Amino acid sequence: MAIHPYPTELVAKWELSDGTVVETRPIRPEDAEMEQHFVRSLSESSRYFRFMNSVRELSPAMLMRFTQIDYDREMAFVAVRREQGRDEEIGVARYVTNPDGKTCEFAVVIADAWQGKGLGRRMIEILIAVARSRGLETMVGYVLAANQPMLALCGKLGFLISDRAGDAQVKNATLRLEPTRGLA
Repeated sequence: MAIHPYPTELVAKWELSDGTVVETRPIRPEDAEMEQHFVRSLSESSRYFRFMNSVRELSPAMLMRFTQIDYDREMAFVAVRREQGRDEEIGVARYVTNPDGKTCEFAVVIADAWQGKGLGRRMIEILIAVARSRGLETMVGYVLAANQPMLALCGKLGFLISDRAGDAQVKNATLRLEPTRGLA
């Protein structure tokens, strides 16, 4: 696997409606401990909606896979805020390019206390912009049918929500990515 440099141009700060300053940035290998703490801190339902099983924490292999990424064919953004001099992860969104080189699969999870504040929307919008800028044509996510807030958000962002063949508990959320130049 080719090593691609850390994309510093994708680091951004912005303010939530409540005034909280949040930094979104591509994940780094040194974020492993923060990522593990984030997953452990999620409610059981948030972990289930994200992983579609009862994951309590990330295995060492999963942790390495989630934090040591190839920035060319995949992207993962963490949303962090400074709390008592330390970065606290409050959300993560990622996509992985499929072998066809034209489509990608995405996933997002926001810390329970930060849900409903626009963070999930912002992170998906960032993923969409990066995927478009890299020439990807379609983004798809697999969302549990019970995860109505995520399905509603995807619908607002223009994703087509459809049934997943053979699995009534999972919906497909599919977005055609129109080509753009540069990042939005």
